[in-house]
Amino acid sequence: MAALRPGRLFWRLVGLLALLVLLWHLWVAACLLWWRWIPPGETAFMQLRKEEMREDGRPPRVQYQWVDYGRISPHLKRALVASEDAKFLSHDGFDWDGMEKAMQKNLRRGRIVAGGSTISQQLAKNLFLSGERSIVRKAQEAVITVMLESLLPKRRILELYCNVIEWGDGVFGAEAASRHYFGVAARGLGPAQAARLAAMVPNPRLYDRLRQTPGLAKRTAIIQSRMPQAAIPR
Repeated sequence: MAALRPGRLFWRLVGLLALLVLLWHLWVAACLLWWRWIPPGETAFMQLRKEEMREDGRPPRVQYQWVDYGRISPHLKRALVASEDAKFLSHDGFDWDGMEKAMQKNLRRGRIVAGGSTISQQLAKNLFLSGERSIVRKAQEAVITVMLESLLPKRRILELYCNVIEWGDGVFGAEAASRHYFGVAARGLGPAQAARLAAMVPNPRLYDRLRQTPGLAKRTAIIQSRMPQAAIPR
């Protein structure tokens, strides 16, 4: 059999790569459609943390218990929207103004101190991606975010977000976090407790260890003051 010419081999490889990308997107879409009605069993971030626990010689266990939207305190939903994504109900997955402000803030500080990611973008990362920062990963996050907003209603996106985001060392979701920090179910969180949990989201494993820092207290107070104006899905 004659060897393939370099040009033909190149295009075959391009075609194979395109097919793999298409299959990956179809798999993501299938997962999202399934999760429109069925709770996720485990996310990419949970798998990552379990692997890290194994590497540290610890048992790979996470605290995670799904609760339906109506069993999550409205205070927590408002706190998360006030803290992470004030325009959640009005945008299409991306807060362009927020991203521009975050970029300007990072440039002023000379390092990354703000991300500008929406709830949908954070959910995309938690469900499917790793924690690495790269152009390829951000591109994947953007594609998944578009698919999330296209295939799921806002209420389901927020419900998924509340249930799967990381809230401590091996702690995932509102129910596990509420019991871990306050000894109550997610539906029983008060405004101050909800604001504190929302304040922990940017660095949950750190705040799991250091729960009484001045910075956390200040952020909690700011979030609580913004909660009454936060709009959430019914």
